[in-house]
Amino acid sequence: MPKLLIVDDEPNIVELAKLYLEREGYQVESAASGEEALAKQSTAKPDLIILDLMLPDIDGFEVCRQIRARSDVPILMLTARKEDVDKIIGLELGADDYFTKPFNPRELVARVKAILRRYQAGLKTSEVIELGKMRIDLARHEVTAAGRPLKLRTKEFALLATLAQNPGVVFSREKLLDIVWGYDYYGETRTVDVHINHLREKLAGSGVNIETLRGAGYKMTADEGER
Repeated sequence: MPKLLIVDDEPNIVELAKLYLEREGYQVESAASGEEALAKQSTAKPDLIILDLMLPDIDGFEVCRQIRARSDVPILMLTARKEDVDKIIGLELGADDYFTKPFNPRELVARVKAILRRYQAGLKTSEVIELGKMRIDLARHEVTAAGRPLKLRTKEFALLATLAQNPGVVFSREKLLDIVWGYDYYGETRTVDVHINHLREKLAGSGVNIETLRGAGYKMTADEGER
């Protein structure tokens, strides 16, 4: 069964989560600080991280940022704060989901299962997408543009793959949030715009474009002669 890492400095939260997750057969380790979390992520190689936002040393945002710089492991953000801006920042940094305290432990288990299903399904595909001078290897999680390897965050990769698999198809911001982030999201859609802007910068010279259709959303196209 997958190995999970719970990062939280509240022992009662950790014990409650461990109790329900271990009942499902998961191996569960814990860390009480950001530094400990970073160390355990490197040594234990968890399959998913449940990461509290408020930690005694470095906060969860910074832990998420550092983990994303070296790993695509799924991250479920956990916090007692309910501000939308926290959710947006967490998702932009590469978190896969966001959960607020107090929580129903059964729902936590359900979210963990859903995230792992999506992640593992993505690993099983062997499809390669080629458009313009861009090549996406879904199985290897690799992208090249004009022969140049691109370093993409998890959500950037998923967003790019969604658009590239459906060239010419217009996706609304809400639809992209639903597909890429894996659940219905009815709040701020700015996170999609931020990720699209990052992708446009990284795809320069690739012969593919992400076009904006005002009031409709985004679509991917290839330059003439590059299709």
